[in-house]
Amino acid sequence: MNTILYELNNAVATITLNRPDKLNAVTDEMVAELTEAFAQARANERVRAVILTGAGRAFAAGADMRELADNHTAEGITELIIGRYKPLFLAITQLPKPVIAAIRGPAAGMAAALALACDLRVMSEDAYLVLSFTNIGLMAAAGSTWLLTHLLGYSRAYELAAEGEKIGAAQCLAWGLCNQIVPNDALAEQAFNRAVKLAQRPTLALGLTKLAMHQAYTHTFEQQFDLEGHWQQQTVAGHDHKEGVR
Repeated sequence: MNTILYELNNAVATITLNRPDKLNAVTDEMVAELTEAFAQARANERVRAVILTGAGRAFAAGADMRELADNHTAEGITELIIGRYKPLFLAITQLPKPVIAAIRGPAAGMAAALALACDLRVMSEDAYLVLSFTNIGLMAAAGSTWLLTHLLGYSRAYELAAEGEKIGAAQCLAWGLCNQIVPNDALAEQAFNRAVKLAQRPTLALGLTKLAMHQAYTHTFEQQFDLEGHWQQQTVAGHDHKEGVR
């Protein structure tokens, strides 16, 4: 892989955006490689948790605007977003394993959406999110309108998207956009330790809980109760449940 790194250690797959000289600006090639990396994490039973992070001093500065301008016409943007970005975001949100975004420096534009698509977010003290789409005359996209609205509610989500201001780590924690703030030099270690703890927990139960919570956005309480009843069959029959009871 040319634009990312993939490492498996202690049941944790770490996927690293690896264009540090460009602040990990996301290219078409990187999107394809990320999608393949999450497919590998899904297929490998040894992987029980995933970390998504960036090399160098940034998570990612958003889409590579030079490549966007050179390679995509206005008409082609729909294919880029739906044909390429969407499979990547679904690979994350539909992965039946926990995904932690470890964020240092900026996570901007579609990279902010990428971080928000993960299940948990650990941020370094210097990290920030910025919905920078409107700063360059674009509407918020890459799933960010859905993700932000569900995480924050309409008014605050629209405020962040419309004003395009940086949201520092402390504000993200206060608003529930991240789960933990750590010193800058401890990000990798703390994110890995958290991922290892998740990897030691019952993978099937964690995976079904994640998928069920995504279903909850469109279900009534009654529908969700029924779904839980049906899916619980899988966990009751599983090894983790039997071991837990013993």
